[in-house]
Amino acid sequence: MKYTERSPAILLLADGTVFYGKSAGKYGTATGEICFNTGMTGYQEVFTDPSYFGQIMITTHVHIGNYGVKHSESESGSIKIAGLVCRTLSNHFSRKQSEVSLQDWLVEQNTVVITDVDTRALVRYIRDKGAMNALISSEDKSIEELKSILASVPSMAGLELSSRVTAEKPYYYGIPQAAVRIAVPDAGVKENILRCLSDRDCYIKVFPCNTSFEEMQLWQPDGYLVSNGPGDPSVMTGMVETLKKILARNIPVFGICLGHQMLAEACGVSTYKMFNGHRGINHPVKNLISGHCEVTSQNHGFSVSKEELEKSADIIITHQNLNDRTIEGIRIKNKHAFSVQYHPESAPGPDDARYLFDEFVEMVKKVKTKTGQPV
Repeated sequence: MKYTERSPAILLLADGTVFYGKSAGKYGTATGEICFNTGMTGYQEVFTDPSYFGQIMITTHVHIGNYGVKHSESESGSIKIAGLVCRTLSNHFSRKQSEVSLQDWLVEQNTVVITDVDTRALVRYIRDKGAMNALISSEDKSIEELKSILASVPSMAGLELSSRVTAEKPYYYGIPQAAVRIAVPDAGVKENILRCLSDRDCYIKVFPCNTSFEEMQLWQPDGYLVSNGPGDPSVMTGMVETLKKILARNIPVFGICLGHQMLAEACGVSTYKMFNGHRGINHPVKNLISGHCEVTSQNHGFSVSKEELEKSADIIITHQNLNDRTIEGIRIKNKHAFSVQYHPESAPGPDDARYLFDEFVEMVKKVKTKTGQPV
């Protein structure tokens, strides 16, 4: 199908605002919370990031798809975004290593897309009005019918989604002969997080997110990495209770994104839904311990209460966002536990924060050496 032959499509926002464009991807209707990502590259990694489950993605870069899709670069086994909004989507790609065009992949993955939208105007609107539910449709439905469908979509606030993207059963990553064992309760873990651990001589066992602490301990892990994932951290009570048990035993733990938010919840610090989240690959963050600044990859719509963290006697604030001063990292006093709000594994994005994996693995090894046996 040529680009000019695409049929009409509609983007409907929860406040009744309508944007018109052309259909791409799968014909149909998709719903979710609308958000935008400011990265100029890395669309494949973004679309397959489980943290985006339940969200309609706006790509702010004017043109995507030109380098196609290479399956080994996906962060999970399938596209996780609910739908896609873009200005221009290329039917063709120029990279020799790619295996399929973005358009064909979106069709194969049953992803509804609207193109030819004034994404600059749309992003400015969302920026001013805040995140809200939305609907994309290429079907022959009236605006009133679409409004009825959209009205039934639940708010992201209070929504538990990790159980929708977690592993169905435990699996291993890396080699059994590695120096340390890391258990990963999977709230929506990205492939590159596991790769970063494996590259640092870790043997990983990934568990479904509802696995009990006691069951994971039967594997005798040396430490835990609590992953990224979608949804509202305040309703992840099971995983928060697991983190409380990990902290009580003083087992090394590293939290990333949703894992960071749940670690704060486990310490009695609340989280909140942001007016607009952070999603892109160039967010500046300052390491308050070293004084160094790093460019980071981010994807989150919830954050940890800065006021409560500053009042806590048990938590050290380690990282801060230089754009809006939100908290980006914490360390728990007298515990082998720390976390960051952003994505140190990147994919896509810069690798400025990869040192955090080194710090985590070094911490795990020191604890293991001190105890002389698996913790």
